[in-house]
Amino acid sequence: MHTSRLKSLAEGLAVPVAAILLWQIACSLGLVNPMVLPSPAAVAARWWAYLAPMEPFDPATGSYLAWLFSGEMIHDAIGSLTRVALGFFVGAGLALPLGLFMGSSDTIYRHINPLMQVLRPIPPIAYIPLSILWFGLGNAPAVFLIAIGAFFPVLMNTIAGVRHVDGIYIRAARSLGASRLTIFRRVILPAATPYILSGARIGIGTAFIVVIVAEMIAVNNGLGFRILEAREYFWSDKIIAGMLTIGILGLGIDMAVSRLNSHLLRWHRGLES
Repeated sequence: MHTSRLKSLAEGLAVPVAAILLWQIACSLGLVNPMVLPSPAAVAARWWAYLAPMEPFDPATGSYLAWLFSGEMIHDAIGSLTRVALGFFVGAGLALPLGLFMGSSDTIYRHINPLMQVLRPIPPIAYIPLSILWFGLGNAPAVFLIAIGAFFPVLMNTIAGVRHVDGIYIRAARSLGASRLTIFRRVILPAATPYILSGARIGIGTAFIVVIVAEMIAVNNGLGFRILEAREYFWSDKIIAGMLTIGILGLGIDMAVSRLNSHLLRWHRGLES
């Protein structure tokens, strides 16, 4: 098992490592303008400077741990992740009950679905002018945009999960005398859980994309704001360093959600096997 994981890791790293080597060679040979595309070494140096504390350690100002996490990147990452969490929980918190009602009731579905289908194709970015008019600048418009980005993936997957429950399970529960509430709680909701969790995973990914755009427009901190600031000063290495930070955080979040889904759906995978 250990050898298999190492082999899988090596195969996954082969292409990125080769791309970085080619990138470094091209920069070393002067084939690209370093102001436009800095070398991987320059990006790594900037990334470390972005991560490291900005001031030397002074015991009089606080603890060593607080100083260690006082880097600009740490504060930006915390700000972005906080907005993602708030926006996702608002969006998913509204989408989940609505999706359960729409999926389990044809009447509710017929009345609300047309409106949802009109709003769903509108990208969250299109709401930026309205969000600023309604909420001004700061965290509120960013959270609003993130909530919209997370809302529809969770909503549509929840509806699909409820409406695709195998009818044989519902008929079996009815034949055993289960009430509608019991059927919903013990049959429909567990059967729809894989769809709901898949929608949550997509919603978190969308929220992380939207937060970067929102921070470029409405707030004065966060990873998106820092990338826009670096563009103003033509710091290409910091732009790429910020992009890599976003990629690393996004990968970590996706892996964590995937692990959580696998843990929560052990029973589902067991039935399938």
